[in-house]
Amino acid sequence: MLRGRSLSVTSLSGFPQWEADKLPVEDLLLFEVSWEVTNKVGGICTVIQTKAKTTADEWGENYFLIGPHFEHNMKTQVEPCEPLNAAVRRAMDAMNKHGCQVRFGRWLIEGSPYVVLFDIGYSAWNLDRWKGDFWEACSVGIPHHDREANDMLIFGSLTAWFLKEVTDHADGQHVIAHFHEWQAGTGLILSRARKLPIATIFTTHATLLGRYLCAANADFYNHLDKFNIDKEAGERQIYHRYCMERASVHCAHVFTTVSEITAIEAEHMLKRKPDVVTPNGLNVKKFSAVHEFQNLHAMYKARIQDFVRGHFYGHLDFDLEKTLFLFIAGRYEFSNKGADIFLESLSRLNFLLRMHKSNITVVVFFIMPAKTNNFNVETLKGQAVRKQLWDTVHSMKEKFGKKLYDALLRGEIPDMNNILDRDDLTIMKRAIFSTQRQSLPPVTTHNMIDDSTDPILSTIRRLGLFNSRSDRVKIILHPEFLSSTSPLLPMDYEEFVRGCHLGVFPSYYEPWGYTPAECTVMGIPSVTTNLSGFGCFVQEHVADPTAYGIYIVDRRFCSPDDSCNQLTQFLYGFCKQSRRQRIIQRNRTERLSDLLDWRYLGRFYQHARHLTLSRAFPDNFHMELMSLPMTDGFKYPRPSSVPPSPLGSQASSPQSSDVEDENEDERYDEEEEAERDRLNIKSPFYLSHVPHGKKKLHGEYKN
Repeated sequence: MLRGRSLSVTSLSGFPQWEADKLPVEDLLLFEVSWEVTNKVGGICTVIQTKAKTTADEWGENYFLIGPHFEHNMKTQVEPCEPLNAAVRRAMDAMNKHGCQVRFGRWLIEGSPYVVLFDIGYSAWNLDRWKGDFWEACSVGIPHHDREANDMLIFGSLTAWFLKEVTDHADGQHVIAHFHEWQAGTGLILSRARKLPIATIFTTHATLLGRYLCAANADFYNHLDKFNIDKEAGERQIYHRYCMERASVHCAHVFTTVSEITAIEAEHMLKRKPDVVTPNGLNVKKFSAVHEFQNLHAMYKARIQDFVRGHFYGHLDFDLEKTLFLFIAGRYEFSNKGADIFLESLSRLNFLLRMHKSNITVVVFFIMPAKTNNFNVETLKGQAVRKQLWDTVHSMKEKFGKKLYDALLRGEIPDMNNILDRDDLTIMKRAIFSTQRQSLPPVTTHNMIDDSTDPILSTIRRLGLFNSRSDRVKIILHPEFLSSTSPLLPMDYEEFVRGCHLGVFPSYYEPWGYTPAECTVMGIPSVTTNLSGFGCFVQEHVADPTAYGIYIVDRRFCSPDDSCNQLTQFLYGFCKQSRRQRIIQRNRTERLSDLLDWRYLGRFYQHARHLTLSRAFPDNFHMELMSLPMTDGFKYPRPSSVPPSPLGSQASSPQSSDVEDENEDERYDEEEEAERDRLNIKSPFYLSHVPHGKKKLHGEYKN
């Protein structure tokens, strides 16, 4: 029992008042379960890592994360310690006595949350018995050859066992268990089958079958209600995984997903409408100096320019001060991540810039890991040539400086013919000859293993984007994650993003989309789509996304060609901006970061916990819910400055990046805009569940 307490969270206006009626966390234990706790696999790790501080601040010592134990992760990410909570300590002792290996400690991330880690290999001897238990619980069999599914069964069985031991010793505290994705779902299924007294939440970040269908170029959003789900899952040999995912969804007291577009997908793929949409946030750190992020952009842009100087040596006939850096990054899913439509748009952009004889050059980076042998020799040579040239110039500068200094001390105006002798001219001529190359700059920085069949390289060959002198769009494929220790491009991902001008993520399948969200927090404009969770979220909360540097391509209700043309126009319009217009846009983009802060978005998770407690323990927790809109109704208004967006005052053809309108200061009052946005973000966030009975439209075309 809850020690005589009951919970009612309804205000007079009909909206839940979470600030006034917070959960009595001292009477509760919150366990968050995921395969990616201390184990980076994909975006879920980012969700949990960034949310940990906000959740730990709210729940204190009653918040625990559950994940798998891997020795290399334990040594580098976890500080071992003893649990203070008696129920957790007794549960660990009981499991360890029966042949398990359970570790406990603090995860060395912001917030330092407690983690409970299970050694999967140590308990693998129980696999056959646990397969039988799972079959009895939900009639789902797991093939012997599916190593990943077997590992998930062991992990889920250990989780359910641990939660049982905790509830046996909870001393009146109620337990909430939040499971992320199908990998953790077996623990939820077994917990419910064994009727454990816990409140359960299940969050799907992407449906299994949805990702497979989109990767196979299926007409997904136009045929959501027409797929034979069992047949599609069976043909892809993931039927057992699909059953595990679907059973998890239906066993949970509360089912959540990360975006509206994924909520529609889940309703058809998993046959349950989500109760709450929980958008993904980030830990937003504001600089003490307002424009520090602009200074970082200039600093890291200079480092990217150095790399470009080496990569394009011998063909550096374009002005780097009038060069824009664009990039796409993420898993190498050619269609799902929108690399196909991006390349086609770049070809059209190249044509437009050449036709208008633009002096703007666009260098585009593809940061998508693929199988490689090693760095490309030509690419390494380019950086070596650049460094050698820099060393030569530096030594000559020292020599010239000494001669100039001596002449000025004597009171003479130096004769340049005396400062530059024959040897100096010879050195400069040799340096010029060293920058000559017979071949075009490479389009990839590495030797690709599947060069002939690689989707990006094959498309580049078809489009003819070979980095020739006449091309205004240059392409660099970097098939490896960025690292500050790389001998080629020594930059971390965050540094690289800050140095670029625009991130382009025209995804076809993207349940949330952390890459454009990260760009926004860093003050870098980005392109997303209305098929990504982030794009839908921005459309809902920002009246004029383009003015704030978020370009949203319509890939849901347009044909592929129309979507490609729209993306091309976005890119072409961005190229037409002056340098000052880009600065204005970056300022506005950075101000949207408050909208993505977990301090605000964490309230959606609070709502899910309220709801699951009221369903799991109706006698102790009472929650009155009305049919509220899924979102809170908050919107950033269109900026009041004239023009409403930097695109509004552009000339009909691209202008130089240093061209500025003398009257622009009169039309743009940054401090006034910033203050208005600060007031707007303080508007209350009203949280609710997904409305029932509202029919959603599907896309009319496959993109």
